[in-house]
Amino acid sequence: MLRQPAETQTLYAELSERLRALEVARSFASLSGTFAKKQVRDGDYWYFKTSEGAAGQREYFIGPDDRATRAVMKSYSAGRAEAEAALTQVERLCAMLRQGGAMLTDTPSARVIAGLASAGAFRLGAVLVGTHAFIALGNLLGVRWESALRTQDIDLAAGRVLQVIVPQTEADLPKALDALKMGFLPVPGLNPKSPETSFKVRGKALRVDLLTPARGVRDGKPVVIARLKAAAQPLELLDYLLEAPVPAPLVNGGATLVNVPDPARFALHKLMVSGRRQVFEQTKAGKDRQQAAELIAVLHEDRRGDLGLAVNALNKRPAAWRTRLRRELAKLPDELAAARALILRGLVT
Repeated sequence: MLRQPAETQTLYAELSERLRALEVARSFASLSGTFAKKQVRDGDYWYFKTSEGAAGQREYFIGPDDRATRAVMKSYSAGRAEAEAALTQVERLCAMLRQGGAMLTDTPSARVIAGLASAGAFRLGAVLVGTHAFIALGNLLGVRWESALRTQDIDLAAGRVLQVIVPQTEADLPKALDALKMGFLPVPGLNPKSPETSFKVRGKALRVDLLTPARGVRDGKPVVIARLKAAAQPLELLDYLLEAPVPAPLVNGGATLVNVPDPARFALHKLMVSGRRQVFEQTKAGKDRQQAAELIAVLHEDRRGDLGLAVNALNKRPAAWRTRLRRELAKLPDELAAARALILRGLVT
């Protein structure tokens, strides 16, 4: 891995702070649209029309044609100016990050992930996993990875139950993908009676896979995530990644704030999953080990405590996973011997 310049790391931290502030202050002023007055039997009423966002064209009721409603409309104009200024600043930071060597998300994937974010996926606890998360973690840790990062597979994971209370109660992910007008179609599973958990653009590599922890699922069949109005494929030990997500911006022409796994848990999970790959998946297994090795290298150098916490969390899991981790740790390159020893010391038998 290569270290990003200190200035780039500072810009990325500033971008993260600005996006988190925008998320907290999010309101309808962040949407572009127009006000329209409609005459109803008992008087005139104002509505706000917008086609922005993953839901497509929407119309929101504002209120009757009175002083209070006109005050709301006036505040929208002021709020809109502030929102546009904030977004301009975000775009400026992204331009500086690109020049400074930050890791970038490819444009088609960034567009899809932004659409999912607009629909509320990450506000409702979804976590980006896979290579796109690995890219974001590089920026979060201030490094550039050596791994090959060309992928348009977008892996989105979510638990079946949301443990915290959020203002938004649901999102429609299939509708959000359809609203992007990129040609996403559901991918039929092996069992035609099971709901689809993947969406793909015909003739292109762009794909979205929805995942959920396998804990509590006996038959391995897709399960419905009600708040996302979609089904997801159960995956072993995924709850280990979803327990401690961190916010991170994805950088492209603009930026999207997403949830990604804790980097240390992500590294250990990558190793354990690599040992479960089938023979025909050995290319993916090699990529898993490479990404895990690079993460462990920078964490051992900069954030050894994070590795310790990730190991402690794994000690609460079934012993078979720790056995698998020990086996995969032995396959790491010799230059990571000290990191390997640190992790092994923390594992219980």
